[in-house]
Amino acid sequence: MDGNRTEPDVMPGWTSTGLRWREGVPRLTAARGAEERDREIGAGTRIDWEVAGPRRCTGIRTAHRHHPCPASASLDPAGKSGQCPSCQDADPGLALARDRVVDDGRTYRLYLAWFGPGLAKVGLTAEQRGSARLLEQAAPAWTFLARGPLPGVRRAELTVARSGLARERFTTKAKNQGWWHLPGQRERAEAVRALRERVLPVLAGHAVELFPDGPVVDQVELFGLAGGPPPVYREVTALSDGARLSGVLRAPVGGQLFLTPDQVPGAAGEAVPLLLDTRLLTGWTLRPCAPAPCTGLTEVPRSRPVEQTALF
Repeated sequence: MDGNRTEPDVMPGWTSTGLRWREGVPRLTAARGAEERDREIGAGTRIDWEVAGPRRCTGIRTAHRHHPCPASASLDPAGKSGQCPSCQDADPGLALARDRVVDDGRTYRLYLAWFGPGLAKVGLTAEQRGSARLLEQAAPAWTFLARGPLPGVRRAELTVARSGLARERFTTKAKNQGWWHLPGQRERAEAVRALRERVLPVLAGHAVELFPDGPVVDQVELFGLAGGPPPVYREVTALSDGARLSGVLRAPVGGQLFLTPDQVPGAAGEAVPLLLDTRLLTGWTLRPCAPAPCTGLTEVPRSRPVEQTALF
């Protein structure tokens, strides 16, 4: 699977390094040594994978290439990090996220991401990355608030977070629960604009260029969530050596995949979709296999919350 070449499916000996959005397109990436390849995936994509272990650290990706983990360190099958502690410490992207980079000379943008009522997030991204960060985070709706050098944008981010109008982080679980409560597109846009009007005065005096009338981008249709998530699904929480994933994908939601397994012959009712966070795939070797039932997975059931009616 590479940035210049793509493969029709996974290849023996290639290790999954995650799902990334490049130029607005979701691509599953895999590496063998320092070489990396990718494959576009989307709604209707057929997958038939056998997961082979042991699960190993995926190393570090820089702007120029992929660097394998020198220790080929083992990873927890249920962990969502595809890196060992040593590679995490050396990763330039994580250094930025952990505030270990004071300034790198690049221009950054401050964004406001909306994941549902009461789920507003403020964050920053390098301007050269465009909207990739918002696609990776599966933000249903978002807008840019400001731009400037890293120190100024980081201070603006902290100011917004301390105001209580938006938070710097939400768990994946909280974001996924927001899928059940998404209003219509007009209401989503209005919610983002109303929040922006409250945030901008907080940023007065900051050394950044403000965007008071920037467009609100809606990604719900892109993620296949216009009708909400499947009313019942099973969330994968861990893979094991020899696990099998087989079926047809819905549109990727950031870094998560809804997979509709093949109907088992003789089984009653429709097959229950699976939700897989692709971070759980990182570090495993993926091999093509014949269509088969999904096995070797640790799962938890999820279903649409019951709307509680008022007592009075």
